[in-house]
Amino acid sequence: MIKKILIANRGEIALRIVRACRELGIHTLAVYSEADEQSLHVQLADEAICIGPASGSESYLRADRILSAAEIGDIDAIHPGYGFLSENAEFAEQCESCNIEFIGPRSETIKKMGDKAMARETVAKAGVPIIPGSDGPLANEIVATKVAQKIGFPVIIKAVSGGGGRGMRIAHNAVSFAKEFLSARMEAEKAFGDGSLYVEKYLESPRHIEFQILADKHGNMVHLGERDCSVQRRHQKVIEEAPSPFLDKSLRTRMGKAALKAAQAANYVNAGTIEFLVDAKGNFYFI
Repeated sequence: MIKKILIANRGEIALRIVRACRELGIHTLAVYSEADEQSLHVQLADEAICIGPASGSESYLRADRILSAAEIGDIDAIHPGYGFLSENAEFAEQCESCNIEFIGPRSETIKKMGDKAMARETVAKAGVPIIPGSDGPLANEIVATKVAQKIGFPVIIKAVSGGGGRGMRIAHNAVSFAKEFLSARMEAEKAFGDGSLYVEKYLESPRHIEFQILADKHGNMVHLGERDCSVQRRHQKVIEEAPSPFLDKSLRTRMGKAALKAAQAANYVNAGTIEFLVDAKGNFYFI
């Protein structure tokens, strides 16, 4: 039974968690940087502890300081919200080792699904369609070029640890591929600290469809329908539309079942999103 939660986030995200906990009768401990001392979530939480200066790298991204606050506050669980440490497998594992409930996926799941190449392999074994691409990270641009030529241009280069559209480049021929590969690697190293890349076949004008899933620790899992996130700028979503006007009943049913298969293959617990690309013929692929 969770009686007290540490909120490892800030702003609107933290405020929503505080309000939800109040409705559930759960006590809250807010952690905050020096810049957020007067923030509303800090004022509304039952307790608050400062964990560092204004910079996120010295406060909200400092797992050691957050865990120290957790020990001082004698909490039962940590809610990371989203962003910051919410997808950090090491932090989730540290929580587990301290017998603190991490309100999010298990550390093993974050490791498995946070690595794009490993995620592809995991869902493919479960029978979920994936876009033709390389088997794992590529050693260098020479190896990558051979793989791209085998797949057939155009291809898309992606960061293994990527997200938010960063570390992605499209190459339409072998001449441009080497340049785009090096560019993607530099961006990935800067954004994620990991320059590992893989290559997939590039689908022209696909629909980007996401299914929201919920799963508990007892093996129960459902999806809550889909969002159409096809309107994007620089691989960043601009508008999300639900339900998708593109899907008919049959395709929606098949994609929903595939989303649950993918989540089950990853041993997923908590709320999550399974993303697909859908081509003009209605073929869909996990991404």
